[in-house]
Amino acid sequence: MKPLRWGILGAANFALHHMGPAIHAAKGASLCALATSNPTKAAAFGAFVPDIKIYESYDSLLAANDIDAVYIPLPNHLHVEWTLRALEAGKHVLCEKPITLMASDFDRLIDARENSGLLVAEAFMIVHHPQWARARDIVASGVLGRLRHVAATFSFYNDDATNIRNIAAAGGGGLRDIGIYAFGSTRFVTRQEPRVITHAKAAYENGVDVFAQVAAEFDDFDFSATISMRMFPRQEVVIHGEKGVLKLSCPFNPSVHAQAELHLETDTHTITTQRFPSINHYVMQVEAFGRSVTDGSPYACPLEFSKGTQQMIDMVFAELT
Repeated sequence: MKPLRWGILGAANFALHHMGPAIHAAKGASLCALATSNPTKAAAFGAFVPDIKIYESYDSLLAANDIDAVYIPLPNHLHVEWTLRALEAGKHVLCEKPITLMASDFDRLIDARENSGLLVAEAFMIVHHPQWARARDIVASGVLGRLRHVAATFSFYNDDATNIRNIAAAGGGGLRDIGIYAFGSTRFVTRQEPRVITHAKAAYENGVDVFAQVAAEFDDFDFSATISMRMFPRQEVVIHGEKGVLKLSCPFNPSVHAQAELHLETDTHTITTQRFPSINHYVMQVEAFGRSVTDGSPYACPLEFSKGTQQMIDMVFAELT
């Protein structure tokens, strides 16, 4: 079977350092094209894909007949527009998160997906990592007993005013950038949805949220999260039940922050640690996307799931106003 031929819209640093190499390394995928008008950035991609074809505009890449799928790492406020344009051009789409800035925008994407018959998904890579599949199985097994609380923390330090995360007009802010992981991972691992946001507090700089504390009630448990773009890097998810505790010490970007590890403590007073060294969830995401395109395999993060996470983000912003 021929590999899925990929193009990238925009030479973002994240595409250069993570997703570009992942597409290049993934089985069943071939990184063939990049759209950028910047020769220096194009050369950086050519360093690991010497025969990559460079297009000077996004539209020219989308018009290419030898590209099957595109990855979109553009600023957040451009995601919906270019996802729709890519679908209109007949390309499958993997778009960086958040794929929309409002949950209501998902209806346009879902309609376009259904009308085109193409795959379009948000690049929520963590659900493709085996630590999260294992965590989901542990929760479902009942070994933790009744769930009572889930706590998530994700922080890093970035005060670069030119970075799109710090630009309000580009859809920046911590909740959209990394809150999506705290909220989406909790929904994924528990298979539950938030009923109400019980507390939301945020600090803003230049119109974007740089720190937030959020509490919510799910059907069977309480949830709390700390999200910040102005704190020392830290990430952790703790799932606390009546009979046990499951801790993910590097839940969101293993191999960058630290090694992915699950720590399970049960009512037998034992701690079992499971480690996942050298697993690249970006590669696994590309491979899962390709399988879904080529043989119809179920995709772990369909638009309907991503819409649910955006709905929770919208709920938090509504509480903050």
